Amino acid sequence: MNKKMREIKAQIEVLKDEATKLFEAKDLDGAEKNLAAIDDLEREYKLAEKLFQGEKEEVTDEVVNKVKSVNKVKAFADNIKSIRNTMSVGTDTDGGYTVPEDVLTDIEHLKEAKKSLKDLVSVETVTTMSGKRTYKKRSSLTGFSTVGEGNAIGQKPTPKYDRMSYTIKKRAGIYPVTNELFDDSDANIYNELTTWIADDSRVTDNINILATINKKAKEKLSGLDDVKKALNVTLGQAFKPTSKVVTNDDGLQYLDTLKDKDGKNLLSASPADPMKLVLAAGASIIPVEVFPNDDISSTDVYTKTSDTEVTVGKTYYTRTGSGTAESPYVYTEVAEPAKANLGNYYEITAYQVPMIIGDLKEGIKFFDRKKLNIMTSNTAVVGSGDDQINAFEDDMTLFRAIQRDDVETRDEKAFVNGYIEISTVASA
Repeated sequence: MNKKMREIKAQIEVLKDEATKLFEAKDLDGAEKNLAAIDDLEREYKLAEKLFQGEKEEVTDEVVNKVKSVNKVKAFADNIKSIRNTMSVGTDTDGGYTVPEDVLTDIEHLKEAKKSLKDLVSVETVTTMSGKRTYKKRSSLTGFSTVGEGNAIGQKPTPKYDRMSYTIKKRAGIYPVTNELFDDSDANIYNELTTWIADDSRVTDNINILATINKKAKEKLSGLDDVKKALNVTLGQAFKPTSKVVTNDDGLQYLDTLKDKDGKNLLSASPADPMKLVLAAGASIIPVEVFPNDDISSTDVYTKTSDTEVTVGKTYYTRTGSGTAESPYVYTEVAEPAKANLGNYYEITAYQVPMIIGDLKEGIKFFDRKKLNIMTSNTAVVGSGDDQINAFEDDMTLFRAIQRDDVETRDEKAFVNGYIEISTVASA
């Protein structure tokens, strides 16, 4: 079997898979078109077989899969490119095209390849937009009562349950892409877009999980002793054995400076997996999960300046807002600080490094309604005023990504929302 015959054979396999999916989805017209294309390819294969009779090279699964992958990328790019050339592609009146399921699967795999807070919490796939879940309350057990012979046995309390509600939220974004990008190779189109959307989806998950964690009041940890107290007392044996320390790059730097009385680092590679970190916190060895500062950021601490003169090279800020949820403080850098206004200036005196300790699988529940849904259009109009984009007029293709989920606290006793405050003021 020569190269041409292998390619035809692989194309037939791809079309058969697509026809099966279309049939299962009740898209009979689409399935019929694929079968017609298969018939044409089979005739082409028989002709090639006659022309190249005598060539005996057999097609392998590896070759078929490679061609499948190439064809998938090419099909994706071709369909996107076709949108640029027509006003009515796909099912949407605005020229929409639904990204194929296998492409969405690749996006999910790309998303999972990078570290996400979603890996640390409990994830449940749901099929409804809202609902309730029942969980047994954690409570102290008192054991059986001692009962004399012939005496009545007293009633014990039955298990108590909590009801947890979820309401799925719609998370969405529109990504404008210049059509110059589509003049690049098919592979570059595919890789650029799938990576871009996967990263943004992962960041969305992180933001919403962090927002739920931060519903619990933040607790200042003064140092390692407070970390040990959080583990030994606050979490206790109910959660300590399955707990982790979750922090960012700043937190890694802090933990990496901790030493025991002999000068040995308390943070080290796990003996079981050198790619993972553990912290020696007293009698406990606790796994440490580190996220980039971009994913879990440290928080600046602003303090009213005590300066009496404007210090050259120092950055000053003004503050607006009332510090409420409706009107949070906003700090704005002063371009040209003046001595007359020093009384109203602020400066950054410290930053709070996240140090989340506990079992987030017990503490946080992620309800996943469905995977990403992505559509494209070259005619849609989004935004308004100066921010408006007319895809057709601006020679762009718009990608619309939607995911549906909800994040709720299951048990706030399962984790400590802690932080370490590190001063930016040099000690005398």
